[in-house]
Amino acid sequence: MAILNFIVNLGPSIMMPIILTILGVLLGAKPGRAIRSGLTVGIGFIGLNLVIGMLSSNLGPAAQKMVERTGLHLTVIDVGWPAAAAISFASKVGALIIPLGLVINIIMLITRTTRTVNIDIWNYWHFAFTGALVSAATGSLFWGMVASGLDMIIVMVLADLTAPNVEKFNGLPGVSLPHGFSGAYVPIAIVLNKLIDYIPVVKDIQADPETLQKRFGIFGEPMIIGSILGLIMGVLAGYDIKGVLNIGITMGAVLVLIPKMAAMLMEGLIPLSDAAQEFIQKRFKTQSKVYIGLDSAVAIGHPAAMSASLVLVPLTVLLAGILPGNRVLPFADLAVLPFMLCMIVPVTRGNVFRTLIIGFITVAVGLLIATNMAPLHTQLAIDAKFAIPQGATMIASICDGANPLTWSILKIMQTKMLGFGILAIIAGAMAIYNFKVGQKAEKDLTA
Repeated sequence: MAILNFIVNLGPSIMMPIILTILGVLLGAKPGRAIRSGLTVGIGFIGLNLVIGMLSSNLGPAAQKMVERTGLHLTVIDVGWPAAAAISFASKVGALIIPLGLVINIIMLITRTTRTVNIDIWNYWHFAFTGALVSAATGSLFWGMVASGLDMIIVMVLADLTAPNVEKFNGLPGVSLPHGFSGAYVPIAIVLNKLIDYIPVVKDIQADPETLQKRFGIFGEPMIIGSILGLIMGVLAGYDIKGVLNIGITMGAVLVLIPKMAAMLMEGLIPLSDAAQEFIQKRFKTQSKVYIGLDSAVAIGHPAAMSASLVLVPLTVLLAGILPGNRVLPFADLAVLPFMLCMIVPVTRGNVFRTLIIGFITVAVGLLIATNMAPLHTQLAIDAKFAIPQGATMIASICDGANPLTWSILKIMQTKMLGFGILAIIAGAMAIYNFKVGQKAEKDLTA
């Protein structure tokens, strides 16, 4: 426990350079190159976190002001993902999630049911959160661990299957995103995007960043779009002139700085990715490429994800007040909306309009899911000695409290053995399909 807590408390900015340096040396990279790559990735993550922190510290107060001005009186408070992560790692499932996750990843690599080396260990908390909910609902640590494992298998397969599009649309060669929150929205996005293809007129709307820039000139550039959306948000929050201008310029800066920080991170990853591919080709000549599994933070800087997210913030606040059955007051996690949308963007091929439509639907469903899971979420918080905010009867979060995959696993696993059978079949079928996709890639490689 002490060792695992120490590793978790290091955080991704420290863990990533250490893990990547060791991995680089094991893959045959020269020690100096491995150290430089690892440190570059760490610096990229620090820069990325600074910009995301700037986004959160500006969006949070603006969202709070919008909530106050709309007069919403909802009793389930969104306390944000940091609280959800802390609650997850404080649970019994959280204490065991890292060794469990590493074993599952190794087994899947050996059986070729995944091509992802998931070094994003800190984000194992998403799987722990699912397991902790199931453990609390069933009264069984065993079923909680089973739920965490099945959640990870499903997300790992989704990471592999989405990796080619992530490479193309996010400019992340050799990277996959085995993220328990972002990945959950991919199947939903595929279905909704297909449905949009059957709607006359709507299906023909092209609103990708490149088209917007061509059509609107300077007003289609990410920094201008971000600034305009920021100004609108400041006005809706009731800020004075200084406040409106500040959030406007800040949002414009976010849309520019996040891709630059992600590019620096990729500068460090590319040598390690090349070493991994060379290692695989030398020792496993028929094996297809491998991916390095990273936090989806590296993908949120896509202009389509950020633009749609900034529009979605005030819409989410409005939606919370009018959606029948919702009791969740969105607040702390409004800044994670780009994480919800970043893996939807490759599905919509960067279409801002489609991304926004799909995002709106998933937020609406997510608020109802968060309301439904709030009692269990609150119980986990109480067990972890988390302080419930004054005036709140229960707590929730958008990440992962509104996660459709987490909710589905929770509901299915409440039937215990039957639920295990259903999820094992789903996860097993996905793993076998992924194996066949990998085999096809290997045949194409040797053809």
